[in-house]
Amino acid sequence: MSRPLFQFKGGVHPPGHKAESTTRPIHAAPLPKKLVIPLRQHIGNPAKPVVTVGDHVRKGQIIGEADGYISTAVHASSSGVVTAIDLQPVPHVSGLADLCITIETDGRDEWIVREPLDLGAPPAGLRMRLRDLGITGLGGAVFPSAVKLDPGAAQVCPTLIINGGECEPWITCDDVLMRHHADEILQGVAVMRQLLGSSEILVGIEDNKPEAIAAMRAAAATRDFAVEVVAVPARYPAGGAKQLIETLTGKQVPSGKLSTDIGIQVFNVGTARAIARAACHGEPLISRLVTVTGHVLRPQNFEVLIGTPIHTLITLAGERDGSTGVLMGGPMMGVSMPNLDVPVVKATNCVLVKSRELFPPLPKALPCIRCTRCAEACPAELQPQELFRFAKAGDFGRAQEYHLFDCIECGCCSYVCPSHIPLVDFYRYAKSEIWAREKEKRASDLARERHEFRQFRIEREKKEKAEKLAAKAQAKRADLAAGGEAQAPAASDADAKKALIAAALARAQARKDEIAPKNIDNLSPDVRHEIEEIEARRAKIRELARQPLESEEKNS
Repeated sequence: MSRPLFQFKGGVHPPGHKAESTTRPIHAAPLPKKLVIPLRQHIGNPAKPVVTVGDHVRKGQIIGEADGYISTAVHASSSGVVTAIDLQPVPHVSGLADLCITIETDGRDEWIVREPLDLGAPPAGLRMRLRDLGITGLGGAVFPSAVKLDPGAAQVCPTLIINGGECEPWITCDDVLMRHHADEILQGVAVMRQLLGSSEILVGIEDNKPEAIAAMRAAAATRDFAVEVVAVPARYPAGGAKQLIETLTGKQVPSGKLSTDIGIQVFNVGTARAIARAACHGEPLISRLVTVTGHVLRPQNFEVLIGTPIHTLITLAGERDGSTGVLMGGPMMGVSMPNLDVPVVKATNCVLVKSRELFPPLPKALPCIRCTRCAEACPAELQPQELFRFAKAGDFGRAQEYHLFDCIECGCCSYVCPSHIPLVDFYRYAKSEIWAREKEKRASDLARERHEFRQFRIEREKKEKAEKLAAKAQAKRADLAAGGEAQAPAASDADAKKALIAAALARAQARKDEIAPKNIDNLSPDVRHEIEEIEARRAKIRELARQPLESEEKNS
């Protein structure tokens, strides 16, 4: 009995262009001479570098450790020497540079010592091992998998969905991965199932991928737990997490909530395979499948080391004259590359080379005619024309009231707009402005709190000092008031001091007596004679001293 499917609102049917890159087998891209590895390849805090310039690193070695809970490590994709830790261009629509670690490869490709994960370890420890192995989502959002594998207070997530939809045109890396590595994908699913405590495992694949569906069903038949592989109608964006959840279960994720709030978690097939490689072989995430297609001679999928320059892949696929730009990702949600020296990162699922024939330039944007086609196509059930109006006017508060952040930036609204307005660009602009203002507000609030605490501390210190001075003054007044009563104790203290002095003098005299000879007869004759002479001289001196005194008394 086939599983009943549900239909999400909106969506479009752009030309697929899938067959161009699925006719060739997977090829491993060669080891480049230089790898540029960004420390920010995931949502959350970027990794912190733990190597220095001049260090020799081996393949799979941690070069950037996770910084906080929502973060993950990054690793050396091959062995070599760290030649720079600085700002380098990265694949981002802004074209801004970010902190990267550059490795000059030595050609030996030497691995670190690897050990499979202990799947019997406590779940929290196992999740942290996956974090330290750099495992992130490979479906677009690049969210740290260790966080998504935490079921939270419920301790269980009943439904686990593996996303093999890959609905965006031109991209085929997930399709090819399922065809060739279905067993490894389900090995990773077993680890996810263990950590989440899921009892229902669903694999959603668009029905335009029959070979992938067959391969996954054959692999599922060999597992010791139930896995249901479901073919879903091919319609963009059926591969979006919320849309796939609704298609398979009929449930909608409430606005502002997570899928785990309704007992469902979604992972990409590439993430499942990365978890399998980590669990079974101790391999960190240092490579991924990338589709290179569009205006090239040999469109195909490559297994690529993270940090490989994008121009290397275009050269491998056969560069052609007449290209008009390069997208990372597909034509609906991809971002233009600032230059071709930027490296492949964990989010790089496709390198799409454009040309005028494949992607003719859009006509000049015209004013909105309020046709509401964008609202009909929106899979998030928003009102794109209103969001566009608020974003253009800078009324970001109203845009938030119309659930701007529920927009998944799928591009359906721009695709159907007869006025050719780049609607998604306006939504991205509005989101960035709101984030920037919230960041400024947090910084302002923090500065105000620090100032208020400083003022509180200063007032507290003044109060404490005043209290101490008052206590001292009160004690002094009490001493003056009790002056008469204090004289008797003072006198007794003086008598005690005199007694101590007398006792000290007595002890000194006793020591002197002990040192002086007690019996002169025991001394030698020479010593006795010398003593007698000294005593005689003293007696004579005393006699001479008395004579003047006696004469004065007689004269008087």
